[in-house]
Amino acid sequence: MDSSQNDGAYQPLLQPQLSPATESNNSELERVLSDVETPLFARLRKATMIESKLLFKLAAPAVIVYMINYLMSMSTQIFSGHLGNLELAAASLGNTGIQVFAYGLMLGMGSAVETLCGQAFGGRKYDMLGIYLQRSAVLLTLTGVFLTFIYVFSKPFLLFLGESPEIASAASLFVYGLIPQIFAYAMNFPIQKFLQAQSIVAPSAYIATATLFVHLLLSWLAVYKLGMGLLGASLVLSLSWWIIVVAQFVYIVTSDRCRETWRGFSVQAFSGLPSFFKLSAASAVMLCLETWYFQILVLLAGLLENPELALDSLSIW
Repeated sequence: MDSSQNDGAYQPLLQPQLSPATESNNSELERVLSDVETPLFARLRKATMIESKLLFKLAAPAVIVYMINYLMSMSTQIFSGHLGNLELAAASLGNTGIQVFAYGLMLGMGSAVETLCGQAFGGRKYDMLGIYLQRSAVLLTLTGVFLTFIYVFSKPFLLFLGESPEIASAASLFVYGLIPQIFAYAMNFPIQKFLQAQSIVAPSAYIATATLFVHLLLSWLAVYKLGMGLLGASLVLSLSWWIIVVAQFVYIVTSDRCRETWRGFSVQAFSGLPSFFKLSAASAVMLCLETWYFQILVLLAGLLENPELALDSLSIW
């Protein structure tokens, strides 16, 4: 075997899949920083502009996605408020007092995929990205089964905390419609981190934006035309999250940008779950502490003398 063949044996089978725009920005950044004839301050200024432009292209779509996620929940509360003060208080208590618990836990556990997928992508172990995605989805789905019991028994739980019986009954009805949303979380957060690790962020923003308009239309139909009340409003919110999940997964399966990182379903997703759970749990603790404080505030507001007014005020805030 000649030397050229030996050299080729040590070449990576896969090369980083950078878009032409990213490669152009990287080349321009290297050229600016290596131009010793240009004054240092001028080089730093140009490099900062190039890097800021690149970061904006990556960060702006991610910000849009999280904003739209919030807008969908907020619009659901607005539609619920049109049903009456009790319904608005129930949606506020159910959406923020119960649902935020699941959101924080699922998002925190799903964030572990971001670290692992980033390492795998940087190490050119592209097939492992799909494995990590599936492994996280399996783990979060199992967690979702546990959270389902909290949703199902939300009424006695709220009554135990001292909430008003009327509001607790209405809030539990609203929460029942959010049960499918739990498992949408279990799929959505790993998918988002899987795409973000590859710097694929724009498709998620486009999908979320389109889904927001669909969500508003379906919410209007469910509340005003079909008279489905609180349960209909929350079911539409769950459906909207599943639309996002399905659309993103279709993109992963059909896009050329994911052809090396998604190799189909694998039984490897069921291996190493205990160690993966430890990493996910550690990630969840950090995020949950940031999201649960507002949940506690909402639960305390329900204990005030006029809980409907207090919860209505928090939903507007």
